[in-house]
Amino acid sequence: MVVFKEPSDGAEQVYPAGTVAMIVESPVDASHAYRVRFCDGSELMAKRGDFVQLATVQLATAHGSGLEAKRLALEDNGLSQSVILRCIVGSRAYGLATDASDLDTRGVYLAPADRHWSLYGVPEQLENRVTDEVYWELQKFLTLALKANPNILEVLFSPLVQHATDLAQELVSMRASFLSKLVHQTYAGYATAQFRRFEARRARGQEPKWKHAMHLIRLLLAGIHVLETGQLRVTVDEAQRDRLMELRAGAMSFDQVDAWRLELLERFEAAHRLTRLPDRPDYVAVNAFLIRARRAAAEGKA
Repeated sequence: MVVFKEPSDGAEQVYPAGTVAMIVESPVDASHAYRVRFCDGSELMAKRGDFVQLATVQLATAHGSGLEAKRLALEDNGLSQSVILRCIVGSRAYGLATDASDLDTRGVYLAPADRHWSLYGVPEQLENRVTDEVYWELQKFLTLALKANPNILEVLFSPLVQHATDLAQELVSMRASFLSKLVHQTYAGYATAQFRRFEARRARGQEPKWKHAMHLIRLLLAGIHVLETGQLRVTVDEAQRDRLMELRAGAMSFDQVDAWRLELLERFEAAHRLTRLPDRPDYVAVNAFLIRARRAAAEGKA
């Protein structure tokens, strides 16, 4: 028996989170879908990341909300001990947290070789919605980092590292290899998407989500900094923090936010024209690291 989770990308879901179903057909590997049957007799195909085992939920509930519950919520895949990098991201890493801010934990895991080589494969990520933990499988993480995914790059540059094996420390030490002019495309894209959502709520007469507005401005500031300096700064400086917290509190008008955004976009484009970052990341170095990591896993030294 399994329990459905909230969809991670905000997509519409036929059955709400918490719905229980039974697996009636399993795929040959982790990249394909499962056939599940609901209590009303209906069936659908669902990916492994859409649900957790009912036993896992029951165990976590039985152990309460403590550390044991957090561990059990990841034991569904039997891979929680394979995490090589764990750090804090989000508002706490940015220096923009309030008393109500969540603790966002992200990281990387490297599965044992026999699990990775098996017919069943391994999931691209381990996830616990209750404790807001996500751990990407190493190759998936590296691929996203090479594409300059802002959320992934922030894991590599987070100042709040909770756990890092020797292999993870090697990965962090080569984080500059992932920075390239692709930052221009991804950071601007993420910021634009955030602004569209912010603007759409206003157009519908709804209260704007000022936190989203703050993060789109923060993304632009971070993008400008990395293009200008070649270094990704996760924590905002004090001068920026005060103004961003003012925005988060809803103390700015929509027009003020938009004017700030447009000003930063001009700086962002100028920084892109003048940046010394390479056109593309260092694929050779990253690929060599992945091979070393896979070899270490095969030798039991990861």
